[in-house]
Amino acid sequence: MQLMPATAKWTARKLGIDYTHDRITEHGTNLRLGTGYLKMVLDSFDGSQAMAAAGYNAGPNRPRKWREGPSLDAAAWAENIPFTETRDYVKKVLSNATDYAALLSGQPQSLRARLGSAIGPHPGAADPAERELP
Repeated sequence: MQLMPATAKWTARKLGIDYTHDRITEHGTNLRLGTGYLKMVLDSFDGSQAMAAAGYNAGPNRPRKWREGPSLDAAAWAENIPFTETRDYVKKVLSNATDYAALLSGQPQSLRARLGSAIGPHPGAADPAERELP
């Protein structure tokens, strides 16, 4: 998984993992750090996969800022992400997750269900704990 060095160091500290910069390329360490960070991002966005994917790609503060406007259907919110790379990343991640879930379960999956509900201003947005993630 791809993590910026400062994010990897922060995540290692949070997870209690002994970490030095050269360990980011060790498969086991990298996987623990990447999945641990992704879980923290997903939790900080109350399980919104669209917001978490955007936060993993662009940093968590950007999607917090992007949700400040009017509430939008999650698909419309994703289409309005101002960074092309992040917008495409969110769409690809959610599409692939839906496809893999269908393959693993043997049942059709709904991209709409994966996108979740509307995205808009968050009542806890002023909470400093919400802004802890790098």
